Amino acid sequence: MTVLVVSGQLAQALREIRERSGLSLAALAARTPYSKSSWERYLNGKKPAPRQAVAALCELTGTPPGRPLALWELADAEWSGRARPVPVAAPVAAPVSAAVEPDRPVSPARVGVRWWAVAGAVAGVVVACLATAAFLGGKPDGQSRAATEPLVRNPGCRAAGCEGRSPVAMGCGGAGMITTLATHTASGGRRLELRHARLCHTLWVRTTGLLPGDRVELSLPTGHTQQVTAEGGRDAGQYLATPMTAGDSGTGARICLEVPGGRRECFTG
Repeated sequence: MTVLVVSGQLAQALREIRERSGLSLAALAARTPYSKSSWERYLNGKKPAPRQAVAALCELTGTPPGRPLALWELADAEWSGRARPVPVAAPVAAPVSAAVEPDRPVSPARVGVRWWAVAGAVAGVVVACLATAAFLGGKPDGQSRAATEPLVRNPGCRAAGCEGRSPVAMGCGGAGMITTLATHTASGGRRLELRHARLCHTLWVRTTGLLPGDRVELSLPTGHTQQVTAEGGRDAGQYLATPMTAGDSGTGARICLEVPGGRRECFTG
C-alpha cells in the first residue's frame, strides 16, 4: 500500500467523520487544539495529521477511534519512512562474496583492495543509517515526523454557562482537556465515566454500550441533574454523553443507569 493510498484513505475517513458531525472547519478549530487551516490540510491530505488530531476529532464527534487510529498508524509508518525497505544492504553482499571466492588464487595485494571495498561498503551502510536517523529528527524512539500543532483552547462556555449544554458542541470534551474522575461498569458491560473539564469547570457522564431505551442520570449535591437516553439503533455502541453541569469535583456525584424492564443501578462518584 503506497503512502498516497494510505494517507488518502485516512483523509477520506476524517472527512466522512466531519461531514457526519455537521461541524464546520471553524467549529473544529474552536473546539480542538488545531487551527482552521490545519484542519483543511488534514482533511484534504495536504499535510500529515498528528495522531492527537485524529483522536480529538473522534472524541469531539463521538466516533469510535479504532479504525481512524489504525489508518493513522499505517499512514505514519509511510510518512516516517519506517515502512520502507533499506536498499543499501545489497552492495555489502557483493564485495564480501568477491573477497572470499575459495576456488581462485588471490594475491595479497588484491585481497587488500577487496578488504577496503568491503569496509567502504559497510561504511556506506552506516552513513545511510545515520542519514535516515537525521531525516527522522534524530529520535531513537521512532517518533512520527507528523507536525505537532500548538495547542489552542477556546471552549464555548464556562461553569454555569455550560449547564445543560453538550460537551461536544461547546468544545469542552476535546482531547487533552478532560480528566476521567471515575469509571463504573454496569450490567451488560455498559460503561459509565464521570468526566471533568478543567477549562469549562464542568462535569458530565460519558457512556458506552447503551442499548435503545437505556437512560443515564448524573446528580450532584448542588441539586443539578442531567441525563441522556439511548434512542434507536443509531446510538447502539456509540459514545453518548449527558449534558454538562457546573462543577469541579466528583465528590458526592451520583450516576444512575435505568434499563427498560430492569432495575436501577447507581454509583457514587
